[in-house]
Amino acid sequence: MTLVHVTDLVKDYGLRTGLRRTRLRAVDHVSFDLVPGRTVALVGESGSGKSTIARILTRMERPTSGRVEVRLDDGTPVHGSLYRRHVQMVFQDPFASLNPFHSVAHHIARPLRIHRRTRTAAETRQRVLEMLERVNLTPAESVASRRPHELSGGQRQRVAIARALAPGAQVLIADEPVSMLDVSIRLGVLNLMGRLQREDRLAVLYITHDLATARHFSDEILVLHRGRVVERGPSDAVILEPHHDYTRLLASSAPDPDRPGRVTAAARVDREAIDDSVCYDHRTRRWERAGA
Repeated sequence: MTLVHVTDLVKDYGLRTGLRRTRLRAVDHVSFDLVPGRTVALVGESGSGKSTIARILTRMERPTSGRVEVRLDDGTPVHGSLYRRHVQMVFQDPFASLNPFHSVAHHIARPLRIHRRTRTAAETRQRVLEMLERVNLTPAESVASRRPHELSGGQRQRVAIARALAPGAQVLIADEPVSMLDVSIRLGVLNLMGRLQREDRLAVLYITHDLATARHFSDEILVLHRGRVVERGPSDAVILEPHHDYTRLLASSAPDPDRPGRVTAAARVDREAIDDSVCYDHRTRRWERAGA
């Protein structure tokens, strides 16, 4: 099993307007752990720093400061190609994350060959079919020969999940994996990810702006505002008993047919007055300095 320790993560971007240079802090002293068999949800609006954290964890970005440590059960650090095999990502857009020129079989076989999980063509083919069956894409032989454009959005995302797990990933970074899918099939994809997590004891980071799916799918929720964690704790506690003004704003902004006008009322909140310098921790039941 693989554990991830994120400690005091900071990411700054340099901006230039004419001759003037400024700094944008996208992630501000964020810390959390990913452990096998549990899901941590990062919740926040667009621009809050969620996807930046995902890119840092998958080594598409380098942090300005802070540490991301990935270790095995015995404490052995995971580096290099082993890191890339253990930590995999499911992207938001299933229409853009798969190459339209290649078959479904190619997308799953490639990580198997790159990470040397199979040795022969026959073994690779068999493993591809097994992965397709695991994500409920049957008959596997028929699906494997198709191109991505021949599949629905939900089927494409299942292919993306199979591709991520093919090299033997132990940590799954899911960056809004159902936001581009029809509402009617979102639950099916989330239930599939939940089953795979239980079977493989995956550590999952689930990134979303949807509080309902965060509560359904995650064990712990971290609420991000302007790159800072402003509230954290068990999923039910954060959603049902929000303490921070920003968490309340997110909850009140969700449409509720039984309470018309709720979204309009939430829109009148002075967002600039929200204090993101403090974080409420439901486990300790106390306020702390954000990032402390």
